[in-house]
Amino acid sequence: MRILFFCEIGDPGVGSSTRQMYGLARELRARGHKTAVVATVRDAKDATPTEIEGMTVFRLHSDYPLRWRAWVSLRNKAIEGPLNAVLAEWRPDVVHAHLVHTHLGYHSLTQARAAGAAVVFTSHDAMTFCYQKLTCFHGGEEHGGKLDDVKAYAGKCIPCQRFRFRPGRNRRIKAVLEREVQRVTTVSEELGRVMRANGLPVHRTVHNALETAPTVPTESDVEGFRKKHGLVGAQVLAIGGRLHEQKGVGKLLVMLQALAPEFPALRLIVMGKRKIYDDEFAPQAKELGVDDRVVPTGWLGPEELPLAYAVTDVFVTPSLCFDTFGLVNLEAMEQSKPVVATTFGGSREVVEHGTSGFIENPFDVPAYAERIATLLRDPESARAMGAAGRERLMGHFTMARLATEFLEEYEAAQAAVAP
Repeated sequence: MRILFFCEIGDPGVGSSTRQMYGLARELRARGHKTAVVATVRDAKDATPTEIEGMTVFRLHSDYPLRWRAWVSLRNKAIEGPLNAVLAEWRPDVVHAHLVHTHLGYHSLTQARAAGAAVVFTSHDAMTFCYQKLTCFHGGEEHGGKLDDVKAYAGKCIPCQRFRFRPGRNRRIKAVLEREVQRVTTVSEELGRVMRANGLPVHRTVHNALETAPTVPTESDVEGFRKKHGLVGAQVLAIGGRLHEQKGVGKLLVMLQALAPEFPALRLIVMGKRKIYDDEFAPQAKELGVDDRVVPTGWLGPEELPLAYAVTDVFVTPSLCFDTFGLVNLEAMEQSKPVVATTFGGSREVVEHGTSGFIENPFDVPAYAERIATLLRDPESARAMGAAGRERLMGHFTMARLATEFLEEYEAAQAAVAP
């Protein structure tokens, strides 16, 4: 089978969805299938085919002011001709679309179907019906995050987006998914629930997976990481990924302040872009008096990232937005670390509450901090939960399972378009 992925980000080092796609492609090739990727680049001189991790990546040029995304994402004329050329050259049996909501655009699905490919669309986030990451549904501080207003409607979206609001956007996206796509999958049941609530088709949940390493970090390498970052003798919390207020970084700093008196050796490692931490969160940490407890590591490469997880006692994902799945949870579970995850989104499908960690509402700072404290007070229980998390990862969230389920989806999509 010839499978062509649509994924706007071609660099496997940027974004968990992209990294997972490359892992899926490797597994599919190991089973005898052929794979390639259509990605996009901002610089026209980079718009050439290249090879990344053993796979051809067709890079198409698209660059425009993102305030026009609600318009351009429906049909990006800049990529239409080049994409048609790729489709004609590569002749895919199946197009599997991952990320298309900025540069490739939803019309790319129409092009794929017109070229004769069966189309599978995987929704990784809420942007099929929301203009961003679905940050408003829970009601925020005013409601303690306890609302469930997941439907998009003009009265809610216009005040949020103002001049970026595009009438008819969601209706157009729904029409494309219903007309051109044979199978729509989501990365969590919870994302599927809110998509259906917005009238979008969903055929199946295919949970994300992690391409696990063949070995665990050595003790000497872990100790070296501890020394490098001043963590010798410390109890360690960690947060990683995109650093943003909606990911709960600010809330976590308040929790760190609350935990500090009971845990004087507690440190928080922040794995993400250093400049974002310095500009947006370092002033808050200083104001709270916890700046000396925060260790911003910057963006870590594949060699150091497992070491950061290995030194961690408790990993946290206190997202305030709708966290559709949280692949970082799996990364922590790979290193046998317990996770305290957000109640918003699909995390409870990953982290088993009370078994491999806890699920808590990050708007309730005392309750969330107490979940962390429970694990810090009882290292044996924390280790048992971490072990349970790794066992769950290896039993369900494997790349082999992901490939098997998507092959089923590809076959179902092909059957749906067979003459």
